[in-house]
Amino acid sequence: MNAESNRKAQLLANVVEHVDITAYDARPVIDAMRKMSFSSRDTARAADIFNMALEDKACSPWLVLAGSTSAGGCMHVYRDMVKFGMVDAVVATGASIVDMDFFEALGFQHYQAEGPVDDNVLREHYIDRIYDTYIDEEELQTCDHTILEIANRLEPRGYSSREFIWEMGKWLAEGNAK
Repeated sequence: MNAESNRKAQLLANVVEHVDITAYDARPVIDAMRKMSFSSRDTARAADIFNMALEDKACSPWLVLAGSTSAGGCMHVYRDMVKFGMVDAVVATGASIVDMDFFEALGFQHYQAEGPVDDNVLREHYIDRIYDTYIDEEELQTCDHTILEIANRLEPRGYSSREFIWEMGKWLAEGNAK
């Protein structure tokens, strides 16, 4: 392995691991946060509000998320919130749906950045930065080409984002991913 590819491998060495909220009981931690300050207390209050929303049958909780939180390790949290009926709707950016979720469904991963790295160095190695997370640009281009492949097999007409996301899922369900 030459020095250039070795450097890229070093930069992409630590995979972002998505948290599994079903693996532990976070309630004692949230309860302890009530006695803390700043965002900790806010987190406990947010948990209380969310629990009230879940108990109120007239309430329709929506998950509104930014794409970067998916890349940061929250994908399984969002999946499980839908799976366990904790949200009625998901509002997400295209980046979250394509460049995070679909990207990983294709078998690619996001990586933890280790300290400051010059963006020119990242560019030389075809690595993109999402805050303190890296993504391999060549894999991202493969993801984009896959989206083009899906679009090209559709009847030419206007599609809602919901319809196109359905087609992305259908493509995956057909076993087209790695």
